Amino acid sequence: MPRTYYLDWLKVAAEEAQHFSLLRAQLQAMGYDYGDFPAHTGLWDMTRKTEGDLLARMALVPRTLEARGLDATPPMQAKLRKVGTPDALRAVDILDVILRDEIGHVAIGNHWYRHLCAQRGLEPVATYALLARQYEAPRLKGPLNLDARRRAGFDEAELALLG
Repeated sequence: MPRTYYLDWLKVAAEEAQHFSLLRAQLQAMGYDYGDFPAHTGLWDMTRKTEGDLLARMALVPRTLEARGLDATPPMQAKLRKVGTPDALRAVDILDVILRDEIGHVAIGNHWYRHLCAQRGLEPVATYALLARQYEAPRLKGPLNLDARRRAGFDEAELALLG
């Protein structure tokens, strides 16, 4: 892959480390720590499933699982705003940072997915559907954050198939 591919993912890694630090600090301020609550491993599981196929990795990790975070964040923020405590409102602010950065992460995934499709002479929308079936990607649940998905580079044809 070109040098810019690696630079893009180094930027993502740095931002993900910052997200972890923000969330961990908030948990600690509330008397908890990372690992105190159960969490799903869907993103990591898909990363392992696609370890031998870069095209599948780009299709299914940033464009599916990380993009799901674009959808899930606004409803989480709405619930936290209703709680209204200082800790809940700080969590809303942290989620604002994460959402902003995740739009960029998904956009990077979209860019490199399309790059690989073009390089291999594959049609992106049809290829995505095949890869999602082959790797048993989770089905999306609404509501979708269409604005964030558009800003992350999803086109209208892709969005129509998702929703």
